[in-house]
Amino acid sequence: MSLASTVATSVTGFGFPFERLLPSHIVGVISLIVLAVAIAARYTFHSLPPWGTIYAACACIALYLNVFVAIVQAFEKVPALRSLAPTQSEAPFVVAQLAVLVGFIAISVIAVRKSHFRIPLTT
Repeated sequence: MSLASTVATSVTGFGFPFERLLPSHIVGVISLIVLAVAIAARYTFHSLPPWGTIYAACACIALYLNVFVAIVQAFEKVPALRSLAPTQSEAPFVVAQLAVLVGFIAISVIAVRKSHFRIPLTT
C-alpha cells in the first residue's frame, strides 16, 4: 500500500458531514499527522539514518490505524460480526483488535530493525 492511498483513505473520512468530533475523526487526524512525518522521512530526508527508522515506524502505525478502522467498520456493517459484538465492547471485537495489534507490533519491530538499510526511492 502506498503512502498516497493511505493519505487518501484518511482524508476521505472528513468528506462526510458531521456535527461533532467523533473518535473516527481523532483517529483520522492522528493518521494524517503520522503520514506527514512518514512522507517527510521518505521523500525529504530520503530515509537516511535515522529517518529510515522513523519512516518504517510511521508507515506501520498509519497502516495499523487503517486496519483498526476497517475492523470497527466490519463489526458495524457485517451482520454476522454485528451480532457477535453489537456494542463493540464484547469479547469477539476485543480479541480481533488485540490480535491485529499484536501482529502489527511484531511486524513493526521487524520493519524498524531492518530500517537501518537505506530504502530506495521509487516513482
